Amino acid sequence: MEVLFNADDFGLTKGVNDGIIEAFVNGVVGSATLMMNGPAVEHAVKAAKRHPGLKVGIHLVLTWGKALCPDLHSIVDREGIFRWRSDFRKRTVPDLKETEKEWRTQMEAFLSTGLPLHHIDSHHHIHGWEPLRELTLRLAEDYRVPVRFVESLRTSPDYLLTEALWTDFYGKGVTSNIFDQLRMIPADKVEVMTHPAFVDTELQAISSYAEPRNAEREILCSLKIPDWVRIL
Repeated sequence: MEVLFNADDFGLTKGVNDGIIEAFVNGVVGSATLMMNGPAVEHAVKAAKRHPGLKVGIHLVLTWGKALCPDLHSIVDREGIFRWRSDFRKRTVPDLKETEKEWRTQMEAFLSTGLPLHHIDSHHHIHGWEPLRELTLRLAEDYRVPVRFVESLRTSPDYLLTEALWTDFYGKGVTSNIFDQLRMIPADKVEVMTHPAFVDTELQAISSYAEPRNAEREILCSLKIPDWVRIL
């Protein structure tokens, strides 16, 4: 089995960035996805350039923080903050033209860093929301990169980064027996979603998921890789 450990939220805080780099240098993390509206994006880009072996994708955002595109109306409030949150499925569908405009702005901001774009995923997996499915596939095609597996894209395997996504390495699911769990998945190529960090005050102030990131980092740096696994 091929396994890609991806670290989400690259660029959120310096502690998150440092934790991701630590889990890459001394652990199993092979890629990270950069959220272009994060407060520590410049710090993340510099760190990634010091470690060119780390594959970096984009963590498209529509449910946290401020938009990058200044010319938006319906998908942001008066301060430019996105109107959607993690419970987006209970809310109205965003304007697709404005969403595409913002996401392309984020994509172009990523490319302007000079980092090679590895793949696309999103904060809270919103790229897997059925109303945004065609937009996600269009971006993948236009930018010629694969997309994180989500159920709504299962029928478009040619666009997918892996055959499956493991999201249970999170919260109470952060345990060192992850390979035992992955072995039960009927897939040859799996992505594991992770959130390693050195928890800092900035993270505690802006994220409801903070302290478990320390445990994630420690476990990701101590895992023993079975002989049936190839880390990507």
